[in-house]
Amino acid sequence: MKIIADENLAFTDYFFAEFGTIEHKAGRSLTHSDVKDAEALLVRSVTNVNAALIQNTILQFVGSATIGTDHLDIPVIEQQGIAWSNAAGCNAQAVAEYVITALLKLQPELIEVNEQFTLGIVGLGNVGSRLAAMAQLLGWKVIGYDPFVQREHVNQVEFSELLKNADAISTHVPLTQSGEHPTYHLINADALSQMKPEAILINSARGPVVAEADLIADIQKTQRQVVLDVFEHEPEISETLLNLITIVTPHIAGYSLEGKARGTQMIYDAFCKTFDHTATKRFETQLPVCEALFANQSLKAVLKQHLIEIYDIARDDANLRATLKDGKVDQKAFDYLRKTYPLRREWAAHGGPKA
Repeated sequence: MKIIADENLAFTDYFFAEFGTIEHKAGRSLTHSDVKDAEALLVRSVTNVNAALIQNTILQFVGSATIGTDHLDIPVIEQQGIAWSNAAGCNAQAVAEYVITALLKLQPELIEVNEQFTLGIVGLGNVGSRLAAMAQLLGWKVIGYDPFVQREHVNQVEFSELLKNADAISTHVPLTQSGEHPTYHLINADALSQMKPEAILINSARGPVVAEADLIADIQKTQRQVVLDVFEHEPEISETLLNLITIVTPHIAGYSLEGKARGTQMIYDAFCKTFDHTATKRFETQLPVCEALFANQSLKAVLKQHLIEIYDIARDDANLRATLKDGKVDQKAFDYLRKTYPLRREWAAHGGPKA
């Protein structure tokens, strides 16, 4: 069997080498000729799996080690009779920890404010519900908006109420452009005008969920603190935007070692089911042991003392800003940062909690 795999997938050889020959490719530049004689294709969100890529191939399986599926043309995949799988929830814990780290970097005093601080979460799927649980462990008040699900442990409110009352808003929705509740440009000029000027905005979902031009105008007016891990025109980022955002990172919110490994595990499990193999491998066996920072200490105490040690988000911000050239961060520089990213460990690897 021939398997084409994005070169940035974690533990691909460990999980798939026994099944055939693996060719590692740059995911963003995959072409029809790359995949036409392969039985399996393993990708990330940078690969658009569409008709041009997969028609007139012998593909039998497409696995995407990602939460989102907006890069997969699912009707076309299914019309071709190809089995497919994504990895919903694989890096939810990593993204939740990213958001909390960003908030504590911006305002370290939040570690002690308890319910005086209200976190608004837009989208209560795998990531949003995980973030809610972690925020509640810190004593924060949590409100959420999601017209599609009900979560018992979250006080769910209407979108306008969340915008008005939250001290920080974090988005965790898929990118959709149709239906009753499209998320494209969900955070636009109208939404931003309803937020408190001092309310923090964090987007680690999909870039076009936030209307970039409206965001630029809002920051220029309010001086709002904003954290972006994704960008409307990704992988290009303009100097104008970069200079206005408080914290920027190169689409790595979910880039924990556990999250990456879990994503590959999930498509391995689906692959085995598709081809009638017994799934015998577990990603946990491949992870190195970390120092137990949380031993006999509270969550708040550890985050006060060791947050930078666990994850230095300022380093990621500085590395992205350093790639600015001729008025923008370009695709090559953006992709290089992601390809060479030193995967961080989740809090549980240090003995900490997980939702």
